[in-house]
Amino acid sequence: MSETHATAPVFPPGRYGRRREGGRRRLLPIVATVVFGVGLAGLTYAYYDKFGQTDYTADIIGWNIPSDTEMVVRFRVRVPEGGAAMCMVRARDYDGFEVGRQPVTVPGAEGGGAAVEVSQPVKTTSRASVGDVMGCRAAD
Repeated sequence: MSETHATAPVFPPGRYGRRREGGRRRLLPIVATVVFGVGLAGLTYAYYDKFGQTDYTADIIGWNIPSDTEMVVRFRVRVPEGGAAMCMVRARDYDGFEVGRQPVTVPGAEGGGAAVEVSQPVKTTSRASVGDVMGCRAAD
């Protein structure tokens, strides 16, 4: 009776390329993944800080159309204490196309942190049917 020992296969030299050792190249993908994750987290924080949730919120109260070339938009803005808001008000026609736009600076209320009501006329290029506030942010 003979005994055989299992050994690793022997390939002819130069025939199948260089054999790689396992485990040596694991560091690069791990480092790349960590760097990508940190970069993505930083980018997310920067965009949230710039465009994220704000204290400047606007609610439409209504609008009035005194003529074919003007619309008066009434809205309420919540402005933090000691701040001022810059809001973009627009008028749209019946089909939804923008026919007028007006930036508005809204100073904070005397008591601070309260809502301020504003009536803003917007010049239009044709008859408007809907007025809205596109957004508000801190005034520069």
